Amino acid sequence: MTDLPVIEAAGGVVLRSRDGDDEVLVIHRVRYDDWSLPKGKLDPGEDARTAALREVEEETGVVAQVGTELVTVAYDIPAGRKRVRWFRMRPLDGDPSARVSDHEVDDARWVPVQDAMGLLTYGHDREVLAQALAAGHDAADRHAADRHAADRHVPDRHAADHDDGDRTP
Repeated sequence: MTDLPVIEAAGGVVLRSRDGDDEVLVIHRVRYDDWSLPKGKLDPGEDARTAALREVEEETGVVAQVGTELVTVAYDIPAGRKRVRWFRMRPLDGDPSARVSDHEVDDARWVPVQDAMGLLTYGHDREVLAQALAAGHDAADRHAADRHAADRHVPDRHAADHDDGDRTP
Protein backbone atom coordinates (compact mmCIF):
# COMPACT_ATOMS: atom_id res chain seq x y z
CA MET A 1 0.00 0.00 0.00
CA THR A 2 1.38 3.42 -0.94
CA ASP A 3 0.69 6.56 1.01
CA LEU A 4 -1.25 9.19 -0.85
CA PRO A 5 0.53 12.53 -1.27
CA VAL A 6 -0.37 15.40 1.02
CA ILE A 7 -1.33 18.57 -0.84
CA GLU A 8 -0.57 21.63 1.27
CA ALA A 9 -3.05 24.49 0.96
CA ALA A 10 -4.07 27.64 2.81
CA GLY A 11 -7.14 29.81 2.97
CA GLY A 12 -8.67 32.86 4.53
CA VAL A 13 -11.84 33.58 6.44
CA VAL A 14 -12.24 37.24 5.53
CA LEU A 15 -14.66 39.01 7.87
CA ARG A 16 -15.98 42.55 7.97
CA SER A 17 -18.69 44.43 9.80
CA ARG A 18 -21.22 46.27 7.64
CA ASP A 19 -23.97 48.32 9.28
CA GLY A 20 -23.49 46.36 12.51
CA ASP A 21 -23.71 42.94 10.84
CA ASP A 22 -20.79 40.55 10.37
CA GLU A 23 -20.18 39.46 6.79
CA VAL A 24 -17.86 36.82 5.36
CA LEU A 25 -16.33 36.60 1.90
CA VAL A 26 -17.41 33.45 0.03
CA ILE A 27 -16.77 32.06 -3.43
CA HIS A 28 -18.68 29.90 -5.91
CA ARG A 29 -16.42 27.43 -7.70
CA VAL A 30 -17.40 26.49 -11.23
CA ARG A 31 -15.78 23.06 -11.36
CA TYR A 32 -17.51 21.77 -8.24
CA ASP A 33 -20.64 23.96 -8.32
CA ASP A 34 -20.13 24.63 -4.63
CA TRP A 35 -19.90 27.56 -2.22
CA SER A 36 -16.71 27.71 -0.23
CA LEU A 37 -14.20 29.94 1.49
CA PRO A 38 -11.24 31.12 -0.61
CA LYS A 39 -8.29 28.71 -0.46
CA GLY A 40 -5.72 27.05 -2.67
CA LYS A 41 -2.50 25.11 -2.97
CA LEU A 42 0.82 26.54 -1.86
CA ASP A 43 3.22 27.41 -4.65
CA PRO A 44 6.70 25.81 -4.37
CA GLY A 45 8.64 27.55 -1.58
CA GLU A 46 5.61 29.59 -0.48
CA ASP A 47 4.58 29.75 3.18
CA ALA A 48 0.97 29.25 4.26
CA ARG A 49 0.29 32.89 5.22
CA THR A 50 1.52 34.18 1.87
CA ALA A 51 -0.47 31.52 -0.01
CA ALA A 52 -3.65 32.36 1.93
CA LEU A 53 -3.32 36.07 1.09
CA ARG A 54 -2.58 35.30 -2.57
CA GLU A 55 -5.52 32.90 -2.89
CA VAL A 56 -7.94 35.35 -1.27
CA GLU A 57 -6.88 38.08 -3.69
CA GLU A 58 -6.90 35.82 -6.76
CA GLU A 59 -10.27 34.26 -6.02
CA THR A 60 -12.10 37.33 -4.68
CA GLY A 61 -10.30 40.48 -5.81
CA VAL A 62 -9.95 41.51 -2.16
CA VAL A 63 -6.61 42.41 -0.61
CA ALA A 64 -6.64 41.31 3.02
CA GLN A 65 -4.55 41.38 6.18
CA VAL A 66 -3.78 38.14 8.00
CA GLY A 67 -4.84 37.84 11.61
CA THR A 68 -5.11 34.79 13.81
CA GLU A 69 -4.19 31.37 12.50
CA LEU A 70 -7.17 29.07 12.91
CA VAL A 71 -7.40 25.29 12.55
CA THR A 72 -5.76 23.06 10.01
CA VAL A 73 -8.33 20.92 8.22
CA ALA A 74 -7.38 17.73 6.37
CA TYR A 75 -9.57 15.70 4.04
CA ASP A 76 -9.22 13.16 1.25
CA ILE A 77 -9.44 14.17 -2.40
CA PRO A 78 -8.88 11.98 -5.49
CA ALA A 79 -5.24 13.16 -5.81
CA GLY A 80 -4.38 12.44 -2.16
CA ARG A 81 -4.99 14.16 1.14
CA LYS A 82 -5.44 17.94 1.23
CA ARG A 83 -4.31 19.81 4.32
CA VAL A 84 -5.56 23.41 4.59
CA ARG A 85 -4.21 25.90 7.11
CA TRP A 86 -6.83 28.59 7.75
CA PHE A 87 -6.32 32.21 8.78
CA ARG A 88 -8.74 34.83 10.04
CA MET A 89 -8.43 37.97 7.89
CA ARG A 90 -9.80 41.45 7.49
CA PRO A 91 -10.23 43.26 4.17
CA LEU A 92 -7.99 46.17 3.26
CA ASP A 93 -8.99 46.92 -0.33
CA GLY A 94 -10.88 45.55 -3.30
CA ASP A 95 -14.43 44.67 -4.24
CA PRO A 96 -15.47 41.10 -5.08
CA SER A 97 -18.27 42.37 -7.32
CA ALA A 98 -15.64 44.03 -9.56
CA ARG A 99 -13.74 40.76 -10.04
CA VAL A 100 -14.04 39.16 -13.48
CA SER A 101 -15.24 35.55 -13.42
CA ASP A 102 -12.76 32.91 -14.52
CA HIS A 103 -12.63 29.13 -15.01
CA GLU A 104 -12.18 28.55 -11.25
CA VAL A 105 -14.42 31.08 -9.52
CA ASP A 106 -17.50 32.57 -11.15
CA ASP A 107 -18.81 34.47 -8.11
CA ALA A 108 -17.29 36.05 -5.02
CA ARG A 109 -19.40 38.04 -2.61
CA TRP A 110 -19.90 39.32 0.90
CA VAL A 111 -22.60 37.36 2.70
CA PRO A 112 -24.06 37.89 6.18
CA VAL A 113 -22.54 35.27 8.48
CA GLN A 114 -25.94 33.76 9.31
CA ASP A 115 -26.65 33.26 5.59
CA ALA A 116 -23.17 31.85 4.96
CA MET A 117 -23.74 29.06 7.47
CA GLY A 118 -26.57 27.82 5.24
CA LEU A 119 -24.85 28.64 1.95
CA LEU A 120 -21.45 26.98 2.45
CA THR A 121 -21.50 23.51 0.91
CA TYR A 122 -19.08 21.75 3.26
CA GLY A 123 -19.37 21.21 6.99
CA HIS A 124 -15.66 21.82 7.50
CA ASP A 125 -16.05 25.31 5.96
CA ARG A 126 -18.89 26.07 8.39
CA GLU A 127 -16.73 24.84 11.30
CA VAL A 128 -13.80 27.02 10.21
CA LEU A 129 -16.14 30.03 9.93
CA ALA A 130 -17.51 29.36 13.42
CA GLN A 131 -13.98 29.19 14.80
CA ALA A 132 -13.02 32.44 13.05
CA LEU A 133 -16.03 34.17 14.59
CA ALA A 134 -15.19 32.80 18.05
CA ALA A 135 -11.53 33.82 17.66
CA GLY A 136 -12.64 37.34 16.77
CA HIS A 137 -14.90 37.57 19.79
CA ASP A 138 -12.14 36.17 22.03
CA ALA A 139 -9.68 38.76 20.69
CA ALA A 140 -12.24 41.55 21.13
CA ASP A 141 -12.97 40.34 24.67
CA ARG A 142 -9.23 40.23 25.51
CA HIS A 143 -8.78 43.73 24.06
CA ALA A 144 -11.70 45.06 26.08
CA ALA A 145 -10.39 43.37 29.24
CA ASP A 146 -6.94 44.87 28.66
CA ARG A 147 -8.48 48.33 28.15
CA HIS A 148 -10.57 47.89 31.31
CA ALA A 149 -7.52 46.82 33.33
CA ALA A 150 -5.56 49.83 32.08
CA ASP A 151 -8.42 52.16 33.04
CA ARG A 152 -8.62 50.89 36.63
CA HIS A 153 -6.79 52.87 39.26
CA VAL A 154 -4.26 50.70 41.07
CA PRO A 155 -3.38 52.30 44.41
CA ASP A 156 0.27 52.66 45.28
CA ARG A 157 0.87 49.85 47.76
CA HIS A 158 3.63 51.90 49.39
CA ALA A 159 1.43 54.93 50.09
CA ALA A 160 0.49 53.65 53.56
CA ASP A 161 4.20 53.32 54.42
CA HIS A 162 4.68 57.10 54.11
CA ASP A 163 2.65 58.67 56.86
CA ASP A 164 2.94 62.41 56.52
CA GLY A 165 0.96 62.98 59.70
CA ASP A 166 -1.77 64.90 57.83
CA ARG A 167 -4.60 62.39 58.05
CA THR A 168 -8.07 63.32 59.08
CA PRO A 169 -9.83 60.88 61.42
